[in-house]
Amino acid sequence: MDNPHPHTHPQTVHRDARVITVHRPGELTSADRAAWTALQAKAHLHGSPELANPFLSPEFALALGRCRRGVRIAVVREGGEPAAFFAYQRSAAGVGRALGLGVSDSQGLVHRPGFTWDARELLRACGLAVYEFDHLAQGQAGFEGGATGRFASPVIDTLDGYDAYQAHLRANAPKFLKTTLAKGRRLGRQVGEVRYVHDERDPAMLATLMRWKSAQYRRTGRSDRFAQDWITRLVEQLFHTRSDSFTGLLSVLYAGGRPVAAHFGPRSERIIANWFPAYDPEFAKYSPGLLMQLKIAESAASEGIAYVDLGRGQKEYKDSLKTREITVAEGWVMRRHPVAFGHRAHRAPVRALRNTVVERPELFAPADRLLKRIGEIRSGRFRM
Repeated sequence: MDNPHPHTHPQTVHRDARVITVHRPGELTSADRAAWTALQAKAHLHGSPELANPFLSPEFALALGRCRRGVRIAVVREGGEPAAFFAYQRSAAGVGRALGLGVSDSQGLVHRPGFTWDARELLRACGLAVYEFDHLAQGQAGFEGGATGRFASPVIDTLDGYDAYQAHLRANAPKFLKTTLAKGRRLGRQVGEVRYVHDERDPAMLATLMRWKSAQYRRTGRSDRFAQDWITRLVEQLFHTRSDSFTGLLSVLYAGGRPVAAHFGPRSERIIANWFPAYDPEFAKYSPGLLMQLKIAESAASEGIAYVDLGRGQKEYKDSLKTREITVAEGWVMRRHPVAFGHRAHRAPVRALRNTVVERPELFAPADRLLKRIGEIRSGRFRM
């Protein structure tokens, strides 16, 4: 059973006119959910467009709460009105992690304009000794002091329309655009009519995507995320989540009536998060994954989406597709507590090693080759 949060039901912490209450996801009122969504919807008007990311939405928090223990939501009220929402995961020992740490691409606190907070005071109210994050959104001043690294997260701007995006590609990645479109025409000639469905509702197609992605993880020597039951259940929960402000979006590219590439990710009113893209290796020579990314961008532009967030990580295809980059941070904020010091001592060396390998080409290339060799051995394709 889930260990009850010692301060939930709910705890109330006062600081002058500020009140902090901590809730389980199911305890959040419909009024609070509406207020949370309203803060996200208006964030771009106040210079904080990243707060509209679907990973920061109440729908993502509620879905994750059905799949994982320890999900909590702190509501900060000022003058009786919600001023901020902070969703996180908490262990029985008081170790706090960003919501969906390891799979979520935007983390932090959703707040009204001008809101400030003291990280240690917030942690104390939440019963946390430490709060760890790996994709902290921009503008999280209360947490940024704990950042140990900052990383580029490429995006595709689509608010000015698809023609403007294509013009950007012609100016900045002309060979990529020409080659990808040519492969799309060849796919149509050799396989059959190319058809794109932006919002596919067939659950069987979602299962196909997860099967492709699992095979890709194994083929490249990576850990299979869909071997973790909670991630599979989370994706299925989000697939069935639909509201005016949030959709679990499954997009599929077909050729000759067959699915050749697919993507699943959450979408808010203004942002599509690129989360789980995959393709059928049988059609690899046509680059169906890249064709699908262009189709996603085209549909995003037609729907008035501000940008597609491609997510942190160095990938050649992201460099070709992007129009610019935003920044995310990793690190932790701590109270002076033995649990906090122990957690950091355990996690810091692992993070430092991973980031050193990923950021240095002379280390990343051989590590990547080794992972792919391991993948070949796993799949039985390795030859001496």
